Amino acid sequence: MNIEEFFQLSTGKWFSHRTSQHLAFNESENSKSDIIIETLAVDNPEAIKICQQYKINPSSASCALKVNWNGTMEKDQSKHAGSTVLVSVPDADNPEQGKLLRETLNAKKTPVAGHYKFDSDGALILTIEDENIWSEERLWFASPNLRMRVNVLKNFGGFSITSFTSEIRMGGFPPAAKASEAANSVSS
Repeated sequence: MNIEEFFQLSTGKWFSHRTSQHLAFNESENSKSDIIIETLAVDNPEAIKICQQYKINPSSASCALKVNWNGTMEKDQSKHAGSTVLVSVPDADNPEQGKLLRETLNAKKTPVAGHYKFDSDGALILTIEDENIWSEERLWFASPNLRMRVNVLKNFGGFSITSFTSEIRMGGFPPAAKASEAANSVSS
């Protein structure tokens, strides 16, 4: 699998259930969200703007996604909603890994690119590190309509959060050929 295939398989409407464990406080928290993921052309103005924020030539980008979410945190029923745009920029020497650019809303903060690679099982591994945090997330398809995510977030001050997320596709299926390929790769 490559990043373009992974992005294509991720498109659609998803129901997401996340359980997070705050290790420092020995507390867990649940959230539920509806997520809509759509592909964007790499020449879309939003994708170009993100490349420019990171000072990367937009022609280096291979694919882009727009992600919208709307959900609630179980503990206090607080609402959370938003959107972001993601742009992949493969390494010239190894296109199976590269940078993942994410929309930066805070103009005062220097954007930090994530790094992606695929493991031997076809899971996408995302790593982000800046002066305050380190995060690693592993995303994979258990089937074409079931996506899983595990995440570890560490604050360099000692604060850590782990989470597990299951996402069930509710609509907007990927092209049949891609879904079939994903199902074959998951079952082998």
